[in-house]
Formats: sequence, structure tokens, C-alpha cells
Amino acid sequence: MILATSFTTTSNLVLPLVDGISQGCAYGLLGLGLVLLYKSNRIFNFAQGEFATVAGLVALMFDTGYGWLPKLPYALAIIAGILASVLFAVGTERLVIRPMFERSRLVLVVATIGVSLLMIGLEGLAYPHPGFLRSVSDALKVSTNFTTLDRVPVPLTAAVNLGVLVVLALGALVFFRRTSMGSAILAISQDPTAAKVVGIPVGRVSMVTWGLAGLLAGVAGVLLAPNLSVTPGSFTGTVLTVAFAAAVLGGMTSLPGAFVGGLAMGLVEAFANADYSFVPGLRSLQTAQSEVAVAVFLLLVLLVRPRGLFGAEA
Repeated sequence: MILATSFTTTSNLVLPLVDGISQGCAYGLLGLGLVLLYKSNRIFNFAQGEFATVAGLVALMFDTGYGWLPKLPYALAIIAGILASVLFAVGTERLVIRPMFERSRLVLVVATIGVSLLMIGLEGLAYPHPGFLRSVSDALKVSTNFTTLDRVPVPLTAAVNLGVLVVLALGALVFFRRTSMGSAILAISQDPTAAKVVGIPVGRVSMVTWGLAGLLAGVAGVLLAPNLSVTPGSFTGTVLTVAFAAAVLGGMTSLPGAFVGGLAMGLVEAFANADYSFVPGLRSLQTAQSEVAVAVFLLLVLLVRPRGLFGAEA
């Protein structure tokens, strides 16, 4: 039996805590978009990962001035990437989901898979090379470290990710509690038939909901792009499964649960990568320790609470 290496606070506790929160923020944003569409349309959107990929890819192309595109300042490139994600999401709702909205939910789920495959093909035509978007610290030409925690440097990107998640969480809270459109989305998620009866414009609300899902995915995409190679289909293959797990963990009907589930998935991944040598079941594996840890953690939570941590159903 191979003995575990010595435990250090820095390597086995503080670093995975920072990395897990940073990565979990993006998972939480994607999970929130998935929950938002499930609550409003009862659809599992398998194109959510590609909305994020499009954002990262478009931001990268404008940041580098790829092909015939102009080279834009970093902030404008980020905005362009997020807008591209929103446009793809709204286009999906208008051109694919709305014409088939009266069909079974299974048909709509398969349609989102078709949209994802189409987007992967378009991405391959537009930018067939892997690449990384510049980080905030590189773009601003400042220190890569924001602060230190127990003498461990906290990357500026991790602080930015957490800050974005907090701002969007507060924004979502205000939107759903203080605006008529937010109230309409919640009303449709509770009872679509009653919402139609009282005159809520279901079609317009559906378009706004998909636009919000695209916005969340776009922000997640530009947060992930500096750390994960942006290639056609990259975020669907590497992130979407974890985002679904985050949404189910939090509860598929709970918007706050998506944030919590995303952070939990990020932390489980990070600690599994850092501390797998101390866990008998994980240290026997050659690879994929974090994937196994996420799966086991999710299954244990759902065995105890099938609805997820905050949801009414899962």
C-alpha cells in the first residue's frame, strides 16, 4: 500500500479552497441558466455549454483580431463574446423552441442537442484552433495575485470570478423580486396555464428567459476561457456535465440552489484533485479522481435528499 504524502495546510486546504470557489462560480452560473429554463419551459437545455463556448470563442477572436475581425480592447471583446451568447440563445428560442413548443418536452430536449451539434460545427468553421483568452491580470498588466490567504497567493481571476458571481446573484435577486418581468417568469414557472389566463405574454417571457440563460452562459464562458482551452464543443465536453450536476444537487427548481450546487461541485473537484491520496477509494485510481468524487458526492446527496438541497423536485 502506498502511503499518503504529508498533509500541508497550504497545498491540501487553502489552495483547493481558492481553486474550488473560482471554478465553482462558473459552474454556478451555468447551473443557474439550466434551472431557469427548466423552471420556465421544463426543458433540459443541452446547448447551454455551447452558449458558453461561443462567448469564449468570440471574445478570443476579437481580443486577438482573428481573421477579418478587428482587434478590440479587452473589455469590448468580453462584451462581444457575452452578446454573441445572448444572441445565440435568443435565436435558439425563436427559431427552434418556439415553433415546436407544443410538442413533447422530449422533442425539445433533442432539439437542444441538435442546436449544440450545429453550433459545434459553426465554431469549427470559424475558429478551428485551440486557444486561451487572456486573463484579467494579463489584459490590465497587473499582478496575477489579488491578495494572500494564509500566505497563499489568491489569483486575481479567482477574486474576479467570485465578485461576478456575487453581483449576478444580487442582480438575480432584485430582478425576480422587484421587476414585472421577473415576476412573470416566476409565475410561468409555477403555473403556465394560469399565467396565460391572467394575460402574461408567455412568448415574450420565454424569449427573455432564454436571453438570460445565454447571458449567464456567456459570463461563465469568458470566466472559463483563460483557464480552459477554447475549442469547438470544449465547454460542452468539459463543463456541461458538472453544471447539470450542480443544478440537480441544488434542486432543479431552485435558483439559489444552482449557485450553491456550482460552488459545491467546484470545491469537491478541487479537494479531490489535491487530497485524493488521503482517500482510500480515490488513491487507488490512476486518473479521473475529481470526476469520481463529484459522481459519488452527487449520488450520496440524492440518496439522502432526492429533491436536491433546495429544490421541490429533481
